[in-house]
Amino acid sequence: MSRLIHPTAIVEDGAQIGQRVEIGAYCHIGGNVSLGDDCRIHPHAIVMGDTSLDNTCAVHSHAVLGGQAQMLGDLGDGPQKLEIGPRGVFREHVTVHTGVPKSGGLTRIGSDCFMMVGSHIGHDGKFGDNVVIANAVAIAGHVTAGDHVWFGGAAAVHQNVRIGRNAFIGGGAILVEDVIPFGSVIGNRAKLAGLNVVGLKRRGFTKADIQQIRRAYKAVFEADKTFAENLSAAATEFADQPLAMEVIDFIGASGSRTLCKP
Repeated sequence: MSRLIHPTAIVEDGAQIGQRVEIGAYCHIGGNVSLGDDCRIHPHAIVMGDTSLDNTCAVHSHAVLGGQAQMLGDLGDGPQKLEIGPRGVFREHVTVHTGVPKSGGLTRIGSDCFMMVGSHIGHDGKFGDNVVIANAVAIAGHVTAGDHVWFGGAAAVHQNVRIGRNAFIGGGAILVEDVIPFGSVIGNRAKLAGLNVVGLKRRGFTKADIQQIRRAYKAVFEADKTFAENLSAAATEFADQPLAMEVIDFIGASGSRTLCKP
């Protein structure tokens, strides 16, 4: 049998169901949903809206993917989509919302992401690959996070925050500012506590790589001139060092939020 759909599950007309998909008891799959090959939808889970899951995703009991944005007033006309890459895991009571039309209408989650029990991603979020979101993390709308970002349990993230790749958000952090690539933040309100050295080592960054990032960090945040002067000097000093420049360029491309600093 190419698909295994429990007789109590509701699969609306129009849903696209891949090969070897399992849909458990009392699930509800909406008519605009696309499930890639080898996906498993556990009992009582809901996938709704204009939502696509790539191959080999797992949606556990009572998770709801593809709900509308939590916004007051009219969301407007236009696309409201959720796109999820391959091998994503969404544990019990996870919620992920679609985008809203006025902001492009798309929430996107990359490949190999893992959302633990009771965590939430709001509308129009953009998340890279291998992002891990621990239990009870609450992420507001318009948040962007690069590859390999880890969120500790019960962290909360303000709307429009940018988080660079390989950053670590400590458990219980209340994050209202942008986080540099490779940074580690803790506290309420969260402050930059240094570099995510443990995570970098686990992901194969060499000692030389980490030293390069560390030198740039010190040049920007610990030199004795103004922050703007430190940043300008670091951009010149590290112009030929790509990992250092990744941090410097991220700071230079400031968004609507201020930068999380030590």
